[in-house]
Amino acid sequence: MAKIEMELADRVENDIERMVSQGEFVNWDEAVEKLLTQGLSAYGPIEEESKELGGDMFQQSVADQQDPAMRDEPGDDDYTL
Repeated sequence: MAKIEMELADRVENDIERMVSQGEFVNWDEAVEKLLTQGLSAYGPIEEESKELGGDMFQQSVADQQDPAMRDEPGDDDYTL
């Protein structure tokens, strides 16, 4: 586990102390770890869309198409007015 040293604003330190004393966290270390994890989840790096939108997108689109003549279930293909 990595160890870091940082300075926090008094307000932030007081908020963490208050949450620990109210029982929201077992101790200071747990509070900081969970709060950092939640912050990283909320503000973490966004995955690049270009990786997801490669050639697989076209192939998946073609694979998802279905020929109406090849349907297993008979459908109501009659024209109605």
